[in-house]
Amino acid sequence: MSEMIHTPAPNHKPHHGTVASYVIGFLLSLIFTLVPYYLVVQKILEGNVLVTTIIGFAVLQLIVQVVFFLHLGREKKPHWNLIFLLATVGIILMVVVGSLWIMHHLHYNMSATDVRDKVASDEGVYQIQGTPTGTCANGTGENYKVELKDNRAIPDHVEAKQCDTLTIINLDAAPHDIRFGSHEMLIPYAGEDGKNIRPGRNMIITLTELGTHTLHDHTQHDLSASFTVNR
Repeated sequence: MSEMIHTPAPNHKPHHGTVASYVIGFLLSLIFTLVPYYLVVQKILEGNVLVTTIIGFAVLQLIVQVVFFLHLGREKKPHWNLIFLLATVGIILMVVVGSLWIMHHLHYNMSATDVRDKVASDEGVYQIQGTPTGTCANGTGENYKVELKDNRAIPDHVEAKQCDTLTIINLDAAPHDIRFGSHEMLIPYAGEDGKNIRPGRNMIITLTELGTHTLHDHTQHDLSASFTVNR
């Protein structure tokens, strides 16, 4: 009888870390948890800086968990588990970052207020649930232009009639944060708080409120203009 040749089965035992590696991983995890907690409770950082810092510590926490506890990258080649993990994380990041990028640019280029104003103007909607939309019931009249150039408003005063329109055009290389009223007291005009006008873009206001009103760049004290609306 022929003898059967037995080939030893490959060793697929998972890699286990040492006590020292587990202790180091535990201490690092503890540090990366307590530091963000301390920053939040003590209010050392605020706003976007705080959010970015917390996200950074979360990424470090993920790396510690993967390396010291899941032992990804320590198994014998090929590192399939590590490759699959990196591919999954990459796909998730592309989907999330791409979605945020799309939503940011949609909001930046056409906000909900812009859509509302365009629909109201096109349809001649004068009020929505008793609140003026900034349009006139009988349409609009003449259009006046104020150009923002060299950090100045040209002209600095406009005389108009009710239901005329005022177009503010940014011809500078930097954006202008246009607000109504004074720097100390912001006063909305016709339901509009203002708008951040990017270079080459404009803002159109329907002049529905009578009287003399002022507008200014809230980030600069020198750029300002006024307009008077008569019947």
